Formats: sequence, C-alpha cells, structure tokens
Amino acid sequence: MKLRVDHETRYIYDAPVVYGLQQIRLRPKDTRGQKVLDWEVTIEGGESQLRYEDHNGNSVDLVGIEPGRTETSIRCVGLIENTETDGVLGEHKGFLPLWHYRRSSDLTKAGEGVRKLVASLEDADKSDVGTGHRLSEAVLEAVEYEGGNTHAGTTAEEAIGIGTGVCQDHAHIFCSAARLMGLPARYVSGYLMMNDRVEQDASHAWAEAFFEGIGWVGFDISNGYSPDERYIRVATGIDFREAAPISGMRMGGSGEGVLVNLRVEQ
Repeated sequence: MKLRVDHETRYIYDAPVVYGLQQIRLRPKDTRGQKVLDWEVTIEGGESQLRYEDHNGNSVDLVGIEPGRTETSIRCVGLIENTETDGVLGEHKGFLPLWHYRRSSDLTKAGEGVRKLVASLEDADKSDVGTGHRLSEAVLEAVEYEGGNTHAGTTAEEAIGIGTGVCQDHAHIFCSAARLMGLPARYVSGYLMMNDRVEQDASHAWAEAFFEGIGWVGFDISNGYSPDERYIRVATGIDFREAAPISGMRMGGSGEGVLVNLRVEQ
C-alpha cells in the first residue's frame, strides 16, 4: 500500500518573534514494512539550521524562526510504501540500551491508578505478546477515548483519574504500565490513514513494547489493534515530549494560534 501525506502546521503569534527555535521530528525512516519513497519538509518564516539524529534515532530539523515574524509554517509532503507486518517492528536497534525504555518520566510515572491497572493483569506473562494486547484492552477500558479533557502535559496518572483521553494519553498509560511490568516500552508518533475520511485534525500516537524472541511490537490502544499498512511511523521516545512532531521555544509574542491541515490518503 502507498500512502500520501500532506501535513501543514501554521503558527500565528500575537506579537513579532524576537528569537525562536523549533525541533521538527517530521521525517519518517525506512523500517520493517515501511519504505520512504519521497518526503520533503518546507519552512515558511524560518530556516533549517541543522539536521541531526537524536538519541532515539529520530531525524530532527532544528529550525530558527526569522526575527520579526508574526507567522510561520511547517509543511511536509511525502509518499510512503507499506507492507503488512502485523505490528512487529523486530529487533532492537540504535545506541540506547533496552533498559533505557524501562525508565519512567514525568508524563509516564506510575502511581496508584497505573498500579491498579497492572494488578488486574497479575497473571500476565511478560514474554507473551498477548500480554500487550491484554494491557491495551485494559487501558482503553479504564480511559475512554474522548477529546477535550486532556492536553499535551497531562500525565498517565491524571488521564486515568479523569477517565477519558486521546491517543497520547493511552500511549502514556500503556508505557507506564508496561514498564512497571518490566517490559521496555516507548511512545510513537506518526500518521494513520482513516477508512472514513482523508482530512484529519491531528497526527496519531501509539506505543511499542519489546518482547524477547519477537522484538518491538506496536499497539494502537485507541483503536484496539496493532499498526498495519495504514500507519506511518515517524518518531519515538520515552514519552510525547521526546517524540513530538514539533517542539521548541521563542522570545517575543505572548501567545500563539495553531492551524493544522492534514491529509493522509492511499
């Protein structure tokens, strides 16, 4: 299956920017079942200062915002060819050891809510990939998919307390619980081609866990299955902050508006 992506994020600032830097993680790589045929990132109102590979193996563009700008735009257009892998990415690669992905973070620190979730799976075999699916089901049962009640800084524990969340929250809770069970786990950001529409409001997020003898396996908790040919894997990290499509800082401008246009189609 070939997928085409056209993704633009436009920032509108309340006042001219004095200084600003953005880290852009919007370049997918070739992985098992995924081949990048064409991909281009263009910047309006800024300039790429450096492109590098971070500690998670993500391709990152460091973009400087032009001083005095009140609007910037980041657009990526590309073509990906996918084949079915049943969500299995395979062996561990990169510089980071597997134990790194058993670490917690501010967004994934396990508290009472996550511990209760794991306790409900007390007989789970962490060597069995079926455990990942059981955990995925438990997360979705505990936190119903519903937008508007959480935000980018909502922690796994907070989302469980609220009882509703989006794909980012589901991925954080899954990672928190999997790590508590002794499984390496990581957050994944990317794209999903919807069956019922081309225009989308935002990119997608899911999680991966590592199982001995199989390797990394993906779990889309929000949709209840492993990633298939409709998914484009872009960036990974210990949590959202390390895999966010765009993050950064700026001086000048007390507020900003964000407009997103995204099309994912076959």
